[in-house]
Amino acid sequence: MKKYTDLEFLKLSKGKKFLYKITRFFCSIPQKILGIFVALWNLIKKIAFAVKDEAADIFSTFVHGDWKTKVSFLVMGFGNLARGQILRGLLFLLFEGVFIAYMVLAGGYWMSMLPSLGKVGPEEKYDFILDTYYTVYNDNSFKILLYGVLTIFFIIAFIYTWRVNIRQNKMAEKILASGKKLKSGKDDMRSLVDDQFHKTLMSLPLTGILIFTVMPIVFMILVAFTNYDGAHDGYYSNLFGWVGMDNFNTMLNWNVNSGGSVQSYAATFGEVLAWTLMWAFFATFTNYFLGMFVAMAINKKGINLKKLWRTVLVMTIAIPQFISLLYVSKMFAKNGIINGFLMNMGWIEQALPFWEDPTWARITVIITNIWIGIPYLMLITTGILMNIPSDLYESARIDGANPWQQYTKITLPYMLFVTGPYLLTSFTGNMNNFNVIYLLTGGAPTNPAASSAAGTVGYTDLLITWLFKITQGAESQYYLASVVGILVFVVVALISLVVYNVLPSIKNEEDFQ
Repeated sequence: MKKYTDLEFLKLSKGKKFLYKITRFFCSIPQKILGIFVALWNLIKKIAFAVKDEAADIFSTFVHGDWKTKVSFLVMGFGNLARGQILRGLLFLLFEGVFIAYMVLAGGYWMSMLPSLGKVGPEEKYDFILDTYYTVYNDNSFKILLYGVLTIFFIIAFIYTWRVNIRQNKMAEKILASGKKLKSGKDDMRSLVDDQFHKTLMSLPLTGILIFTVMPIVFMILVAFTNYDGAHDGYYSNLFGWVGMDNFNTMLNWNVNSGGSVQSYAATFGEVLAWTLMWAFFATFTNYFLGMFVAMAINKKGINLKKLWRTVLVMTIAIPQFISLLYVSKMFAKNGIINGFLMNMGWIEQALPFWEDPTWARITVIITNIWIGIPYLMLITTGILMNIPSDLYESARIDGANPWQQYTKITLPYMLFVTGPYLLTSFTGNMNNFNVIYLLTGGAPTNPAASSAAGTVGYTDLLITWLFKITQGAESQYYLASVVGILVFVVVALISLVVYNVLPSIKNEEDFQ
């Protein structure tokens, strides 16, 4: 593609400028994706060099350290206790004691069972006294995987704490060699509520993020490499185990033979992904521009009862979506109010297929989402519009700019600059917008071409609703749902990284300062 100079670009017509920008954007996507992989490779190399440096520092500390430091390699906190730092030493020693006790009593068992995810499943045994059979439940694959992940995190925490213990011994030796005194327990406590108070405050939320966010994500990723489903629940029926990349092969292969039938999971995934991207685009930008126009109309001078109009629009936010979306779903049904009214008025002879026809259903959910989303954008843009200097509009009017030119040259650039990150998060949020689709259509109408795939895919199903359907019913294919979740993350991450780097808010940060 030819790259114009600034002077050549200015000579182009408006249409050619727009086409040139769009073409350059799409042509830059492969380069940006390549840049992401290059950045990941550089990150891996950086981590490798950091590990090498840490290993060299640990070896050097052991070789050149005194006997207190050497003992601390085995007994954490010994160096601190020997040098008079009682509080630090006791904390390190306590942590090591807890870790050893956990690994001996439970952690070692979970780690030993993690490679197999269980060896003995439920068994039927005969009770000679009662003359009946009863079930004995043995290993639990779900618990093994869950507590195995928890144990791995605990081991990583122990290694990190052990490294801090070694580093503190090295620092203590340097401080004493320089003739200075080490911090006492009182100094440490004072530091935790003074100059290190930010670390004290962040410790609890960081622990919560690790336990309730990072660990479930790791667990979900590992499920994708197992055969965890309704028939292999890991405890009550059968154990589940590792299957490697089989689930990804099932999802990404074009044709997979299963029980004598042919299931095109890759084709189904591609079709659902295409609709998900289309839905996210229209759901984001229709709400964005229409919400902005509504805010501009209400804020316009001469409009009376501004508070009333805003209150009427906000009512759609105040009413729970669970109620309003189910109500709208019934309104547009074949025997609903809308079709009944149109037929009674004689405007139509038969009911319109709002939820039965794929095109009608997709258009209807987009329009319904506009009704839901406009009030949010109206509230957001109202505050931003009030912050645009009125001098800009006055100067533009003096120069002869019409309302459309004022909008495209002043309002829209300012709005895109301020709300660029919000647009990106809104787009990714709409890709995972479960409520609107599931409560309105439940994914209907059913897609016959994809009905052989897990979950009974419908024409309005997003990836997130398809993922939910896969986990329902007797089969409950959690492993496939996990694969879909990982692929959704990859798609969203790539889109976010590419778009984030071209946002005006990031590229031209100083323009509106």
